[in-house]
Amino acid sequence: MKEKTIYPGEVFATTADFDANIRQLLPRYDEMLEAIALGVSPHAQRILDLGCGTGELSLKLLKRCPNAQVVALDYSPRMIEFAQSKLKATEYAQRWTGIEGDFGDWANHQLVLEDGFDACVSSLAIHHLTDQSKGQLFARIRESLNLGGVFWNADPVLPESPALSDVYQSIREQWAAQQGTNLAKVRAKTGKSTPYGHSQPDQLATLDTHLQMLKTAGFATVAVPWKYYGLAVFGGFA
Repeated sequence: MKEKTIYPGEVFATTADFDANIRQLLPRYDEMLEAIALGVSPHAQRILDLGCGTGELSLKLLKRCPNAQVVALDYSPRMIEFAQSKLKATEYAQRWTGIEGDFGDWANHQLVLEDGFDACVSSLAIHHLTDQSKGQLFARIRESLNLGGVFWNADPVLPESPALSDVYQSIREQWAAQQGTNLAKVRAKTGKSTPYGHSQPDQLATLDTHLQMLKTAGFATVAVPWKYYGLAVFGGFA
């Protein structure tokens, strides 16, 4: 059977598989997203979700921030459609706006969104950018935030040594086994990722490299509120 070609970030050939299978592929997925949500003030009014995928992070933010409007951006038509269907079935539908677009274009001012966000978040998306594009995006995020606003990103990070790479792989294997499967079975449901827009297959950077990029982008305070082996939540305060 021919492998389905997908955009970077779509991961699985069938969109409906994403929510269940990402929880088998990545350890503590919900805990990671919850760490982002907890890092956003419950009083936030406007939140930007970059690479929103199936809307799981948006849902956690809408639940935590009862007065927030979430603007969710994703270049995948099928992800936006899936997220919209999911949100329509909740009490939060009127506070969520899905936009089909590439956050790389937004970083370059080719896609216009009104600035003035209290928070910007992203999960499992920015690691598809080159380091140069990551830096441009971080600077654009900093520019878009209100004073005191926050940015949190959840992504895999590049291991600093081959020894750590082996450890990170073993942890993921153990996690999959605890879910009653194995990585080979989960990965069999993925598609073949090809470059699209500003994104490419995995372009990982070390956690330290990310933090240096954030400082260069103008974040006065950077932090890592959550890390589990090769996965991390990191960001900064405007």
